[in-house]
Amino acid sequence: MLNINAGRLLSDLSRFAQFGRYRTGVHRPTYSKEDTDSRRWLAQQYEAVGLHAHIDGVGNVFGMPRSERPSLLIGSHAESQNYAGRLDGALGVIYGLEIARTFAKTPDLPIAPVAWADEEGHYISMLGSRSFVGDIDEAEIDGAVNVDHGLPLRDALRAAGLAGVPRTLVEPGRHVGYLEAHIEQGDALEASSKRIGVVTSIVGIWQYSIVFHGIQNHAGTTRMVIRKDAGVAAAMLVSAIAERFPEVAGPRSVWTTGRITLEPGAPSIIPGRAEILFQFRDAEMSLLERLDSVTRELVEQTEIKTGCRANIERTETGKPCNMDPVFQQAIENAAARYAPGVYVRMPSGASHDAQVIARKLKSAMLFVPSIGGISHHWTENTDDADVVLGCQVLADAAEAILRGEGSTSNAAKSLQ
Repeated sequence: MLNINAGRLLSDLSRFAQFGRYRTGVHRPTYSKEDTDSRRWLAQQYEAVGLHAHIDGVGNVFGMPRSERPSLLIGSHAESQNYAGRLDGALGVIYGLEIARTFAKTPDLPIAPVAWADEEGHYISMLGSRSFVGDIDEAEIDGAVNVDHGLPLRDALRAAGLAGVPRTLVEPGRHVGYLEAHIEQGDALEASSKRIGVVTSIVGIWQYSIVFHGIQNHAGTTRMVIRKDAGVAAAMLVSAIAERFPEVAGPRSVWTTGRITLEPGAPSIIPGRAEILFQFRDAEMSLLERLDSVTRELVEQTEIKTGCRANIERTETGKPCNMDPVFQQAIENAAARYAPGVYVRMPSGASHDAQVIARKLKSAMLFVPSIGGISHHWTENTDDADVVLGCQVLADAAEAILRGEGSTSNAAKSLQ
């Protein structure tokens, strides 16, 4: 088995965090100068390993082996959320670089590191991976703007030097599959004293816009008994969901009321309209369907109780994505070798590029713990020992996959 260089790995993570450094985290939004500089640096590192590096028309950075043998893609996204953590995405990107370096003298084990663009959705969520699998057209790119300041995506691409650069599409037979490592972004691993998460599936996300229409009126002169208060209807629904969902949800189901908007939003006016943005997530389609049914039932009950007419629109219906079982087993075998007793199989509660790549290539993921379960914040962190362990486990799994040993059992041993 090939051993990664722990010092080099941690040094590269630290170097990558200098692009857009903010406190102990980073501010590296997609196509910013900091993001563009980080991608050019990655391309230089890929070339130094002996790979053919190129940045495609949406900013994806590829390091392609010069061998004709099918390679294994390993990576994640390079950009960050605004004023956020240094490991979200970057961990998987630098793992890909380190594993490519470790395998550089073994041409029969070709690794293709990759850094996807805009998984975070500053312009289009999962833009880079969706482009790679052919799931995005020029019209969508033409119409996209930055969610924070409205800059058209075409202008951002031009400023990043990518105007007219072709987009790279997945080629049949070019890759054996895709591996992605990521911080967990939750506290499940830490709470259970586990150091490695073998991802079984990525949850489906169902999102809703729920609108109650009441009667806007004077707050001081309208008797309570005749009111149709859209704000009360919204509050009643959120309370009903909080009471009912624990009875019908699964053990890993989560649900969130992300925003409630009351109109006109004045203290002396009864709200005539209330909009709720609501979502739930689970890895089981049957549970998603059950939660959908209960949501609609509770909306109808609230409508009857308050007299406020309701409209419910499902704005997102993401299907759960199962990771490839052979690739999962390769990661689990490696975890048993290097982290006996401190790994666990688990679903991902967040979306990742792997669920997009899985449409075309066998894919799997590995998690390492997030200290305190914190992510999307500049204090996001993972213990260095867990960072190193995760990379060694992924490298071991990559070797097994490329040697066709993904489903075989490995003897356990401790990481020295």
